[in-house]
Amino acid sequence: MRKPLLLMLLLSVMSVAAYAQKFALIDMEYILKNIPAYESANQQMEQSSKQWQAEVEKLAGEAKAMYEDYQSTASKLTVAQRTQKEDAIVAKEKEVADLRRKYFGPEGEMAKLQARLMGPIQNDIYDAVKAIATEQGYAVVTDRASATSIIFASPDIDISNEVLARLGYSN
Repeated sequence: MRKPLLLMLLLSVMSVAAYAQKFALIDMEYILKNIPAYESANQQMEQSSKQWQAEVEKLAGEAKAMYEDYQSTASKLTVAQRTQKEDAIVAKEKEVADLRRKYFGPEGEMAKLQARLMGPIQNDIYDAVKAIATEQGYAVVTDRASATSIIFASPDIDISNEVLARLGYSN
């Protein structure tokens, strides 16, 4: 008799505690779209990416040309000459892979550029969201753009414009 009563009391306390929590949403895509520094950083990253990709493709073209030349002349070469050309082709392909990793690898130039350009913007957004959440007593702030499981949310709990205002961008 005491266990069911205790269980009911515990459930009612938990439901009151859960009901008292406040939630808010932000739309990170909307926020970023309204920050000029983000667009500028995106353009700079795109330019660098194109430049680096062109370098990689040029080197890959050289490796391909070496291979095609080897294929057309392989029957006329001695074993030593074939081995030398094969080694040169393998070295060039390794150079392409190393350059690709240098620019686009997990710790490559693109990742460093992204961290340098986007990091401060993301940190400012995080600080603004944290300040608003603390001031207004939100227990959870979810990003609408990345939360695919949200089917519907009231626009009343979207604080994206407040975040922009806190960052100095009115909308």
